Amino acid sequence: MGSAFLAALVIGSGIAAQTLSPGDAGLQLFENAAATAAGLATIILMFGPVSGGHFNPVVSLADATFGGLSWRDALAYLPAQAAGCTLGAIAANGMFSLAAVSISTHHRASPAHLLSEVIATAGLLLVIFSLARTRRTSMAPAAVGAYIGAAYFFTSSASFANPAISVGRIFSNTFAGIAPASVPGFIAAQLLGGVCAVVAIRVLYPDVTPTEAADVVLPHQQTHADGMEAGVH
Repeated sequence: MGSAFLAALVIGSGIAAQTLSPGDAGLQLFENAAATAAGLATIILMFGPVSGGHFNPVVSLADATFGGLSWRDALAYLPAQAAGCTLGAIAANGMFSLAAVSISTHHRASPAHLLSEVIATAGLLLVIFSLARTRRTSMAPAAVGAYIGAAYFFTSSASFANPAISVGRIFSNTFAGIAPASVPGFIAAQLLGGVCAVVAIRVLYPDVTPTEAADVVLPHQQTHADGMEAGVH
């Protein structure tokens, strides 16, 4: 459910911004970023105690690399995250009386956009894992929300930083959408950003333990109720 809420938040606020502020791209982006930052923090608080707030495949894979999440669970999360984001996109379209599914024509995969996705994703993981390593996970919801909100503006790609949301945003031909042809490049850049972040974390925090990594994004129940991800930036 977390991923569905995330996609509905990002896409829905983009549609609202486009409707409320026609012709003003800067204001639209600000409205979309502000809603995403606040909403993401809230969604992490909602679902973090159940699943850890794993709405992002790159976060889940990195967590498995550090031993905080089993590879079995991490791989099980991936389709749930993508399916959740797709359902969230459909819900967002419906809330604004648009066609349930409309394939985006917004092409984004320029070299600058891809570099932005590498940097945005790496920065996101550094925020999350540095908080876990220094036992400040209670700050994660606000910190992650603030980082993503800021990254809307300091990257040219508006900081997708999440393969699952990249897939979900295909299905809304609105302000926050992305054309299918741009998605493979975005996902590759996000995975590369994840690899860069893992290397950086091992250098900055060489003694990070599986117990600390298990608290990513928030400390949570260690059960297979993590199926809540379907329907879990």
